Amino acid sequence: MNISLKHKKALVGGSSAGIGKAIAQQLAASGASVTLMSHSEEKLHHIVTQLPTDQGQLHQYLAVDFNNFKDYKKVIGTYFENNTVDILVNNTHGPAAGSATEKNIDDYQNAFDLLFKTVVYTTELALKSMRSNNWGRVINVASVSVKEPLAYLALSNSIRAAVVTWAKTLATDVGKHHITVNSVLTGYFNTNRIAQLNAKKAEQLGIDQSEVLKEMESRVAVKRIGEPEEYGYLVAFLASNEAAYITGTNIPIDGGLLKSL
Repeated sequence: MNISLKHKKALVGGSSAGIGKAIAQQLAASGASVTLMSHSEEKLHHIVTQLPTDQGQLHQYLAVDFNNFKDYKKVIGTYFENNTVDILVNNTHGPAAGSATEKNIDDYQNAFDLLFKTVVYTTELALKSMRSNNWGRVINVASVSVKEPLAYLALSNSIRAAVVTWAKTLATDVGKHHITVNSVLTGYFNTNRIAQLNAKKAEQLGIDQSEVLKEMESRVAVKRIGEPEEYGYLVAFLASNEAAYITGTNIPIDGGLLKSL
């Protein structure tokens, strides 16, 4: 399928590495003008210069600190005073791993600010122009742990579940404006985040990190973990006109295998 996003403008969170970077690259390859968003200005500057411009795309970046909601609110608010987006990809880095007994109430508050408040606030701002244009795409990068919680990801399990249920509610509210809202429930992908989580798990179990990876791969139907660019293909499809009737959906994706719609 040839997906064209020419003349569309996209804002992609957490796009200086991993899945977010792959999403930004694929949206740009499909013709969208992309605003990258992350905390590392050096990485953002490098990536934005590498994105394709053969379809008249104009790319830019926004340096933000997702861990400081007060400052984030100011920066993203200023951005939307001068910009509009057609495609919003809500994505941030994950909170620190750990079990429920290892986390305290402040940890949960910080995770709520990071994973929920940034998503809801950014979406509120993006929806203004989407409603005016009678078209829009909101895509949330979530986790399969909202379906089956992972013991070592207490913060992520809890707050991402709130994002997913909020998104399904929002989809009903904005569908009449031809705005779709979907959450991608991320499984195992070859990113630094997975490497960090595997290292922590290996330490807890007293085994080599390679053994954790092997066990992870054995649980995937295609017996491998996914590559970030495969994730980018799915998001580009969800951003397209071809996906106009897919909304309010949680889409599990694992090891490059789209499980269900």
